[in-house]
Amino acid sequence: MAERSTAAVDVADNSGDKPLTAQADQSTADGVAKNRERDTDSDEAQGSSGTEHPGKASTPELHSGHKLARRYRLEDCVTRLDGFSSWRAVDEKLRRAVGVHVLPADHARARSVLAAARSSALLGDPRFVQVLDAVEENDLVYVVHEWLPDATELTTLLAAGPLEPHDAYQMVSQIASAMAAAHREGLSHLRLNPNAVLRTSTGQWRIRGLAVNAALRGITSDTPQRTDTEAIGALLYATLTQRWPYENDAYGLSGLPKDVGLIAPDQVRAGVHRGLSELTMRALANDGATASRHEAACTTPEELVKAIGEMPRIRPPEPAFTAPPEYQRTTYQQGTYGRPAPRPGATQPVPTPPPPLQSRTGRALKWAVSALLIAALGLGSWQLADALMNQDKSDETNKTQTTDGDGDKNSPTKPASQPITITGARDFDPFGDGSEKPSDIQKAYDNSSATYWQTDFYNGSNFGNLKPGLGIILDLGKAQQVGKVTITFLGKTSVELRAASGDAGSVPTSFKAYSKVAAGSGTNVTLTPSQSAKTRYLLVWLTELPLTEEGTYRARVADIKVAS
Repeated sequence: MAERSTAAVDVADNSGDKPLTAQADQSTADGVAKNRERDTDSDEAQGSSGTEHPGKASTPELHSGHKLARRYRLEDCVTRLDGFSSWRAVDEKLRRAVGVHVLPADHARARSVLAAARSSALLGDPRFVQVLDAVEENDLVYVVHEWLPDATELTTLLAAGPLEPHDAYQMVSQIASAMAAAHREGLSHLRLNPNAVLRTSTGQWRIRGLAVNAALRGITSDTPQRTDTEAIGALLYATLTQRWPYENDAYGLSGLPKDVGLIAPDQVRAGVHRGLSELTMRALANDGATASRHEAACTTPEELVKAIGEMPRIRPPEPAFTAPPEYQRTTYQQGTYGRPAPRPGATQPVPTPPPPLQSRTGRALKWAVSALLIAALGLGSWQLADALMNQDKSDETNKTQTTDGDGDKNSPTKPASQPITITGARDFDPFGDGSEKPSDIQKAYDNSSATYWQTDFYNGSNFGNLKPGLGIILDLGKAQQVGKVTITFLGKTSVELRAASGDAGSVPTSFKAYSKVAAGSGTNVTLTPSQSAKTRYLLVWLTELPLTEEGTYRARVADIKVAS
């Protein structure tokens, strides 16, 4: 049975959908569909409207090893429900794991799923799990999205207990601001639950299934902003109390007691942050819920973001100080190594020190040793003075020969460094899709630090493990001797300087055609080739990206200067 990842494809906790029968499970020859998704939430718990029926469309007959578009190889089925299936797959072109939703082209929801996926892909917000492809091909509709192996579902985090106030504050801040940005573009989620919220290894919160998860299940809402806002409030309630704020149990959490209504989080669990408790009630008060204290209800993510901004910032907890273990002295350090341990209560004899040299022989020996030390010091001082005098004479001789001879006229002088004009440049992404912001490439060498060329965003400093790097190819107009290259970055960036062969007549398009001549890291990096570099084409190759204020990784090149 294939294992189910908690950090990739959304679970099919469908509201009201009937689970697969045993016969349907057994019909999957490869066995990957046996691990069906959780079916824990309901329309009441989720706060969404009804679900369409898919008609007579059936789940496509797919299996492990099947390829879509001769590129996406299906590996493990994590969902097979209601006419569609979800898979962990491998993008063989880019050599990375992806998630894939597949359904028949004649499925009642196929058109809405395609439209939702394409709209979500256009948003391009790094706080959402990105849609990478949405295709209709060979009677199938499939949606390809990111797979985040280093991320953890909020469901898994809550299984260990409520979150700390600072973690809950970070979660609601990032999720609310992300959904506010999505609604400004006309996109809603409608299935925002603990299975759709992920925390990456860097502490960033991300949302998966924007618009797509609801379209797969036919969920709609007349008030989408209100629905998503209440869902954010339910997420915050769960992180503070480890309880689901409705009567039904869901996502491994116990619901509230029946017939008592909505209770504020600080009344459910002791020690809950009061400001976060009140914020939760303002987000959950959309359906007429009553609370003992709260201000005006927040009915949109934008209003919720504003309410969060008015709260005092919650600081992270102070790291706990652990006292070092008490120092244990060993028997060797106590000076008893090789000696029998003393018996308790026994008095140890104090050893008698040897008598001083008071005899005539002892006094003669002391005088002899003192005389030898004085003689040795005198001899050493004489040899040191003689060596210094010989060195001074040698220096004066060398100076005289240099002054009297014609050494200044014959010795070669290094020519002064001169700037080299960059006549053109192009982006270079041989291990990716072949293109990286080509329209802004001239901003990297326009002699202005106010403008810059930037890469796409990635989920790690090492390009999210997608490729070893990317860069900019500089054209110097003709083969010239390169003395140094100075690069200004926004944020600490690691970079290599690579040079093409001096006899290259046209710009090389293979990475192997460029040899590494220097490397460095920082915000202002000067790269000096360790050996002679006469070339027309230089490659500025980025190998490690800085973390930006957006919580993603991308490089920004403000200026490049080349000198001889």
